[in-house]
Amino acid sequence: MLVLGIESSCDETAAAVVGESGRVFSDVVHSQVELHAPYGGVIPELASRDHLRNAGPVVREALALAHVGWNEIDGIAVTHRPGLVGALLVGVQMAKGLAWANGLPLVGVDHLVGHLLAVFLRRSTESRDTAVHATVPEFPFVALLASGGHTAIYRVDGPSAAEIRELGATRDDAAGEAFDKVAKLLGLGYPGGPAIDRLAKNGNPKAVALTPPMGHTKSFDMSFSGIKTQIAARIREHGRPTSEVELAGLCASFQATVTSVLSEKLIKAAVHEGVRTVVIGGGVAANRELRERVAARAAEHGLSAFLPELASCTDNAAMIAYAGLIKLRAGERDGWDLVATSATSLPRETRKGRGHR
Repeated sequence: MLVLGIESSCDETAAAVVGESGRVFSDVVHSQVELHAPYGGVIPELASRDHLRNAGPVVREALALAHVGWNEIDGIAVTHRPGLVGALLVGVQMAKGLAWANGLPLVGVDHLVGHLLAVFLRRSTESRDTAVHATVPEFPFVALLASGGHTAIYRVDGPSAAEIRELGATRDDAAGEAFDKVAKLLGLGYPGGPAIDRLAKNGNPKAVALTPPMGHTKSFDMSFSGIKTQIAARIREHGRPTSEVELAGLCASFQATVTSVLSEKLIKAAVHEGVRTVVIGGGVAANRELRERVAARAAEHGLSAFLPELASCTDNAAMIAYAGLIKLRAGERDGWDLVATSATSLPRETRKGRGHR
């Protein structure tokens, strides 16, 4: 089975062809970073218009790179939730048109489920006729999904949304959002995560004393608005760092605080659930320090840690194609009434704001 995946939930226009066992035959991503950088964040209207301009070329390139024609595609999967509704609409309508024109089955995929299954993708350069024997996690596992819009810990008992349960989540800002906002405070531009990670590599993580957000609570809930406020207060008092050493130290201290909370919560959740495998996903899963901390803490507790390839962390269509392939293989189909929505299909357990869960 070969599935074409289409992703347009935010600021990447993406298309991919994925086969059995998560083999990625093509994965094309058109980034809108340069478009939104002057504004310090994503402008929904601009994102939608850029998707309209690039969706067709991206799909054609994905098919060309995979060396397949429409007669070899067995189904189309498209992100239809959650995300920016205007952006999602572009992908959903294109997927419907392509499915109708080529007589192919259509399935909608939850973007968060795609991230949770991205660890199963195999980006090999070998021929697609060659079997893939790479190790992949077995169900159940406990997963940390951390990105610019979502941060939560889930118990994943299977690949469908009905088999995924939230154990804890952020009560306010997502971890990736905190990275971007702190980077903006420091004048590092957008997106902020890679810039902070690069500077933190050469900084002293103990240079600035920061309070770990909800770091000592017994629940698996998180909060990242407070640490952003700590950085903002420091800048108001002392101004922006004036030297490379000071800037690197502040970035290292911030990153160490956030990644330690994320990794500790993930490991504690796995131990609490009696699950021996942990997984990470989402854009923040590409962070160097988070990957190192999760691998190290998992080893200390005798757990197996599975980290997706870097290209599988950020928004991509390969994870959507793979999640759709699983649904198609199970006999699931969506009709022409498939809609785009900003709400995820995963039940939310964490209470937003302060107070008891």
